[in-house]
Amino acid sequence: MIILKTLEELRVMRESAQLVSRTLGMLAKEIKPGTTTVHLDKLGGEFIRDHGGEPAFLGMYGFPKNLCISPNAEVVHGIPNDKPLVEGDILSVDCGVYMNGFYGDHAYSFEVGEVEPETKKLLDITKESLYKGIAQCVRGKRVGDISNAIQEHCEKHGYGVVRELVGHGLGRKMHEDPQVPNYGRKGSGKVLKDGVALAIEPMVNLGTEKVKFHDDGWTVTSLDNSPSAHFEHNVAIIGGKPVLLSTFKYIYEALGINSTEEDAFTLDF
Repeated sequence: MIILKTLEELRVMRESAQLVSRTLGMLAKEIKPGTTTVHLDKLGGEFIRDHGGEPAFLGMYGFPKNLCISPNAEVVHGIPNDKPLVEGDILSVDCGVYMNGFYGDHAYSFEVGEVEPETKKLLDITKESLYKGIAQCVRGKRVGDISNAIQEHCEKHGYGVVRELVGHGLGRKMHEDPQVPNYGRKGSGKVLKDGVALAIEPMVNLGTEKVKFHDDGWTVTSLDNSPSAHFEHNVAIIGGKPVLLSTFKYIYEALGINSTEEDAFTLDF
């Protein structure tokens, strides 16, 4: 069952989502060759607690760290470790916050120094597909419209859209209905209504869409070890249209990037 949120609940959710956004922005300055993911995890956990939240992933289903940090061929759920990053790596940082009774949960795939052009293109197209999906979060449309928009954009570039892992509803629980796959048919799935809050998160591989689940119970990699990209936003439907609860602006400020990609989905409510 989809749990619809009131405007007041969505305002509180936005605070949780924005703390995730600020955490990712803080970490953006620290992601460089020589840094370890366990160091990033420590910084992220401290930042969240210092700003009144709790790291949502720590202990959830038994996860051992504050953040999911997944380099290169790791799709999601990477466990931070002490292996230094090197020039040319890419790094998905997935962060969750629990604060004031609601969750925020989103992710960004970072470049570590200079990356290969084909890998950079994968990141660009995957992020573009995220906004293609968000644009379908319109009252009266269906979950499949989001899924199809993401799939179509990525597959026309020859990328593998992961099937086994999906986006989800978000609220007082980290994972609520509906599931939001990154592939599907237009007009299929549950109807979208005002008050729906979603975590939309394309997970896209440079090669095959197939993945491998590792024995640690968490790590998921592309089956052919090709690079994998992961971007995630929190979005609500307000007044029939998509409104971002999260933002990448703090990341862009840290990295000196100018972007207008969020403008169409920004509303003060």
